[in-house]
Amino acid sequence: MGMTSVARSWSYLRVAVAVLLRPSYWPAAVTVLRRLVPRGWWRRSPFLPLPSPSYVRFRMQTQYGGESSRPTVPDVLKYLRWVRQWDAG
Repeated sequence: MGMTSVARSWSYLRVAVAVLLRPSYWPAAVTVLRRLVPRGWWRRSPFLPLPSPSYVRFRMQTQYGGESSRPTVPDVLKYLRWVRQWDAG
């Protein structure tokens, strides 16, 4: 695992911990996961409910301007607030 992969993993871990520490964000986070995780994820390696790598690359490119970018805690929390508001109508 290269340094970029390690840094990216820590970034995702920080985001996950930030969401776990905020129960009010849990419903929106579950909604987002259900929308992003491919059907039948348990049939394919790595057998984890993760969005497709191509989708993640696309989102990092469009959000931050590069595939090697990482999501930030404030951006993810802002996105989850937006999801919650959007779904509320």
